[in-house]
Amino acid sequence: MQAVRAARPRGTRRAPDEGTGEISYRVTIACTRAQGEAIGSAEDLFIASEAPPVVVADEPDETKPDDWVIHAYFEAEPTSEELIELRGLGSGEPEIEHLEDSTDWITKSQQGLQPIRAGRFFVHTPMHYVDRPADTVNFEIDAGLAFGTGQHATTAGCLDALDRLAVSGAAFANIADIGTGTGLLAFAALALWPEARCIATDIDPVAIDVSRENAAINGVKTGHNPGELLLAVADGMDSPMLAARAPFDLLIANILAGPLIELAPTFAKSLASGGTVILAGLLDTQADAVAAAYQAQGLQLIDPGHGEWPVVELKAP
Repeated sequence: MQAVRAARPRGTRRAPDEGTGEISYRVTIACTRAQGEAIGSAEDLFIASEAPPVVVADEPDETKPDDWVIHAYFEAEPTSEELIELRGLGSGEPEIEHLEDSTDWITKSQQGLQPIRAGRFFVHTPMHYVDRPADTVNFEIDAGLAFGTGQHATTAGCLDALDRLAVSGAAFANIADIGTGTGLLAFAALALWPEARCIATDIDPVAIDVSRENAAINGVKTGHNPGELLLAVADGMDSPMLAARAPFDLLIANILAGPLIELAPTFAKSLASGGTVILAGLLDTQADAVAAAYQAQGLQLIDPGHGEWPVVELKAP
């Protein structure tokens, strides 16, 4: 399962119980991988809907990497206009299911998520708590709507990158996680550099609420002091709290290629001398353009990343 709907600056559209009713309809439509990934950057989905659906994309068969499906969860029977919009997102005709009970179908659909190991980190859902190894840094992230459970390769890649930095002897005292989603990357950074000041932001207030809940579950202290996590709603770097904390010696952003390129000037200005930036959420075909945007700001490319979902590392002069 890849919850690509939240692959925009990592957050959620809305949890099922935040609307006026229960999730009662699920609409499924086949799509290509490109179509599934595209919904992550679509900020204008269902803007005319009174109760917009929660939309996620799924890769049901890893042996068929281009055959994805899109699921849309509605509180009420979808209108003809909403079905037309769904047809435009995928391929073929949407299949409508009436869900007979009040089950949280979005969470249920993700309960099969297996734990992942990335560097020294082990990330799991509550049902896999008993599987926690004794020799890992463990985080429990519920299988909800927010992007960043660790299942997506971009999140796991960022965890690996942070672990490698720590192994190399890097030390950071002022950290920012932009587009935090579940808070996971900020938690990992504080686990590696426990005396650091850390701020995590997201454009979506729901994601910040999710991050705060996850911090409590995982014993991460929130607050303004060293070793504590400050959480704030922010659009990119546009936040008084970010401005007050800058410059950062480590900046992490797992969002999308387009926003990463747009944010290059403000990210570069927010980095301390010699500061490191970790960028993810981009495809291998987008890595060069993202890296070039930051090199144009005077940053040095340290690691261009590799694989389908590269994690790019750059350093300020």
